[in-house]
Amino acid sequence: MIEWLAARHWGLRGAVAVLSGVLTALAFEPYGWWPLVLPGVAGLSLVVLASRRVRGAVGLGYLWGTGFLLLGIGWMQVIFPQAMVGLVAVEAAFYALLGALLKVAVRTRWWPLLAAACWTGVEFTFTRFPFNGFGWMRLGYAMVDSPLAWMLPLVGVAGLSFATALLGQALLWLAASPSRGRAVVTAATVAGTGLMAGAGAFVPVGAQTGTVDVGWVQGGAPGGGVYGIGTARTTTRNHLAEADRLQSRIEAGELPRPDFVVLPENTTDMDPFTDAQTGAMVASMSARLGVPMLFGAILDGPGADERQTVSLWWEPGRGEVARYTKRGIVPFGEWVPYRSLLVPLIPELRYVGAQSIPGTAPGAIPVTLADGRSLTLGVMICYDLVYDDFAYDTVRYGGQVVLVQSSNAMYQGTGQIEQQFAITRARALELRREVLVATTSGISGLINADGSVAFTAPDHVGASGVVTLAERSGLTPATWLASPLELAITLLALFGLGASARYGRMDRTGPRTGEQNGRLGSVA
Repeated sequence: MIEWLAARHWGLRGAVAVLSGVLTALAFEPYGWWPLVLPGVAGLSLVVLASRRVRGAVGLGYLWGTGFLLLGIGWMQVIFPQAMVGLVAVEAAFYALLGALLKVAVRTRWWPLLAAACWTGVEFTFTRFPFNGFGWMRLGYAMVDSPLAWMLPLVGVAGLSFATALLGQALLWLAASPSRGRAVVTAATVAGTGLMAGAGAFVPVGAQTGTVDVGWVQGGAPGGGVYGIGTARTTTRNHLAEADRLQSRIEAGELPRPDFVVLPENTTDMDPFTDAQTGAMVASMSARLGVPMLFGAILDGPGADERQTVSLWWEPGRGEVARYTKRGIVPFGEWVPYRSLLVPLIPELRYVGAQSIPGTAPGAIPVTLADGRSLTLGVMICYDLVYDDFAYDTVRYGGQVVLVQSSNAMYQGTGQIEQQFAITRARALELRREVLVATTSGISGLINADGSVAFTAPDHVGASGVVTLAERSGLTPATWLASPLELAITLLALFGLGASARYGRMDRTGPRTGEQNGRLGSVA
C-alpha cells in the first residue's frame, strides 16, 4: 500500500493528505462524526510514510493541516476573511512540523507509539505558542461523544488526544503489513484504551455538600460578524429586559426564587463604572432581581486604550463585591500582538478595539449569599475553556459550582458555537462537575457531570430560568495528572526522536523494501 502510493505522482499524495485533514475536521462539531478521526489521523502518517524525503513530509503535513483547519475553523471568516486565512496559514505550520517529526519517528520499530507522542507534543506546543496558543482543535475534543470520552476524568483532554492518535497509528500499522503478531498488538492497544475508558467511568462525581438555586439569563443579541452584540448598550438592554421577564416569572410562582443569577460575558459592552447609562441599567437590573448577580462586563483600563473582560459579583444596594478577570484572551480577537506594527499594515485589525489585558488570578470567586451561606464559584469566561489549567483551577482553588459565561453572538450560524459547547462538555466530564453555561445568544444550558446535556436554551433569542445546582468538592485525577502527563509524553517524543535520529536508518530517497525495511515497521 505504502510502496504503491510512493510510486504515484506527488499530487496524489497531496490529495490524500488534504482529504485526511478534511475527514478529521468532520469528526469535530458541528458534524460530530467522531469515528472519522481515526482514518484522518492515519492518513497523515500514510502519506508521510510514502513520501521520499523529509521536505516532502513537511509539505504533506502542511496540506493536511490546511484541509483540516479550513473546514474546522472556517467560521473565522465571519470576522474578516484575512483573519481566517492568516490563522490557518500559521496553525497549518504545526502540522508541517508534525509531518517532519513523523518522518523521523517511522525509523523506529515502535513508530506508532512515537508517532502518537509526536501528536501530543505538537498539541502541547500549539496550545501555548505563539501568542499564548490556539488550542481549539485538539483531537480529544472530537471524541466527547465516543466511548473513549470516559478517559477524560482520568487523563484529561491531553491523554485522550494521545490515545486517539495512538489508535489511528496502530490501525495503519496493522493495515500496512497485516500479520498475526500485529493483530494481537493492535487488539491489545484497543483493549487497553477501552479498559482505561472503563476505569474512567468509575471516577466519582464530586462529593455533594449542598445545593444552590441559580437563575440564568440569555438576553439575545443581533448576531453576525464583528458587530454581533449590536450597537452600544444593545446587549445590556436585552439582558435587562430578559432579567425583568425572569423576575416576573419568579413573582408569579412559576420559578423558585434563586440564590443568585448568572448572566453572560458581555452582559454590558460598556464600562458600567464610567458610562452612566450602562451603570443605571446595571443598578436597575440588580434592584429588580433583588438577589446577587454574576454578570460579564467590559471595563476600561487599566491603561490607555486598554480594556479587561471581567465577571462581577454584584449585590443589591452594595454594587461590586468581587470580580474575576478573564485569563484566556483571543489573539486577533481581543488583543493584537505587535499592535503598533500590524494595525497600520492590516487596517481591519482596528475592529478588535482596545487591547485586552488578561487577568492572572484563578477563576474561583468566594462569595456570600443573601442567607449568609459561603460559596465559591468556579468561573470560566469563553476562551478560558481551551486552557487546561484554567479549567482545572476552577476546582483546584475550591470552586463548588462551575459556571461558564460566554459571548458567541458574532459567530451565530457557524460551527464555532457547537465546537465551544463540545469543549465545555469535555470539561464537565473532565472535572466530573455540572456546568451551567450562560451566553448572550446561544448555546446556554446545563451540562451534567458525565458530559451529557441536561437542557439547552433556544438559540438567537432571549431566554431564562432557574436551576438547582449541587455544591461539590473533590478533584478528579485529571486535574492534577493531565498537565504533567502531557509534558511527560512530549519529552518522551523528543527523546524518541533524538534516539531515532541518532541510531535510526532510513533511505533518504524513499521507503525501503524487503528486509531493509524492518526499521520502518516492515511497511509495504
